[in-house]
Amino acid sequence: MNPEFVVPDWRVPARALVTTRVLGDVRNEAVRLKLRRQLPAEPCWLRQVHGVKAIDASRCLGPAEADASFTREKGIVCAVMAADCMPVLLADEGGEAVAAAHAGWRGLSAGVIEATVAAMGVRPSRLHAWLGPAIGPKIYEVGPEVREAFLAKDRQAESAFTANRPGHWLLDLYAVARQRLGSLGVAGVSGGGFCTHAEARFFSYRRDRTPARMAAVIWLP
Repeated sequence: MNPEFVVPDWRVPARALVTTRVLGDVRNEAVRLKLRRQLPAEPCWLRQVHGVKAIDASRCLGPAEADASFTREKGIVCAVMAADCMPVLLADEGGEAVAAAHAGWRGLSAGVIEATVAAMGVRPSRLHAWLGPAIGPKIYEVGPEVREAFLAKDRQAESAFTANRPGHWLLDLYAVARQRLGSLGVAGVSGGGFCTHAEARFFSYRRDRTPARMAAVIWLP
């Protein structure tokens, strides 16, 4: 097991990995060079804005303002960066398409998963999703504005919140993602169970107030 990477535990005709703190901050060019040795091509890096836009990584000419990318071409690498927000990787069971989405609470509540699935152009029943390292439900405390943003979109999200102290809740990002993917009819969901805040192998903005980021990448071989 290479401590520099986490490899998804799913069976799909795609390749994917998530970097760890051991590899280093992927905003650093030297770290990107080390990552590049594991990949068939330079990733399609994004300027992430906590939105819902998904772009075609096959037409990536430079960092574009978006929070997800997809491709139907082999050897094209989709990538998102995170350090508490949840990376969601998607792959078609027939090897026709893959995607990566950056799902912090803003993007998740606004529908970045739904937008990414729609952009892929594949029936959801053919897709599998893997939920990458994110801040866990035992530590991720949020205020009423976050809870209201989710409930305004979907009342089912209420079960993902646990009252913690007056005016504050613990939010399970993984639970919301599973709800959203299930509602879309996505065939299978795996991953989750990580906590970037509790596990020293990951960067965590909330724990360390660091700008450092990890990368989640996926491609069709």
